[in-house]
Amino acid sequence: MATLSLPLPHKLSSSGLSSAVQRRRLSVPFHIHPSIRLTCSANTNHSVSTSKENTCQFKELRNVACGVLAALALTTTSPVIAANQRLPPLSTDPDRCARAFVGNTIGQANGVYDKAIDLRFCDYTNDKTNLKGKSLAAALMSGAKFDGADMSEVIMSKAYAVGASFKGTDFTNAVLDRVNFGKANLQGASFKNTVLSGSTFEGAQLQDVVFEDTIIGYIDLQKLCVNKTISDDSRAELGCRN
Repeated sequence: MATLSLPLPHKLSSSGLSSAVQRRRLSVPFHIHPSIRLTCSANTNHSVSTSKENTCQFKELRNVACGVLAALALTTTSPVIAANQRLPPLSTDPDRCARAFVGNTIGQANGVYDKAIDLRFCDYTNDKTNLKGKSLAAALMSGAKFDGADMSEVIMSKAYAVGASFKGTDFTNAVLDRVNFGKANLQGASFKNTVLSGSTFEGAQLQDVVFEDTIIGYIDLQKLCVNKTISDDSRAELGCRN
């Protein structure tokens, strides 16, 4: 809960504000989890001025306070699937795996999509043509197989790829920011000139992965270098110091 206190004038004289100004508390509680709820209320003492100008000014200040806190609440939310959040049920669409060949038509780097792409448990082994350059933002990929696939120039922002298999997958020039690769098998994958900012690899298998010219933030790099499955050559490419 957050409370915002603002000074409000006690009353207005004919020439403007009086010299006697009292502070009243404008209490604006809001709750973000599990759902966003904003409640704006004004608590004042019994000596409230009946001046129309004062009332108008109070309403304006109250609206500003509510607007600020509403914006704060909205900016703290994200479509990224949290570790303790349940995944939606598996799609019953018989053509859901083929959705990868079309991809999303909007959103891309923001992880926004026109229709959810559920690729869980689909098999794209050695696919060299259908995935290249596709937008798979926020796609659900758990348990899917992309071994040996050409996924160069693909956009996978905010994808959920926990437990997926990408052995020998080519991610050259791809945008893979904020992807969850937890427990994924990435042995021999190529991240040449690939954006990996914000992506996580907890428990992932990273033997013989190519990280040539990979674009990754310093903090993300430190987390990645903790993974002991990364080969010495790959660690040198990344610049790992531990």
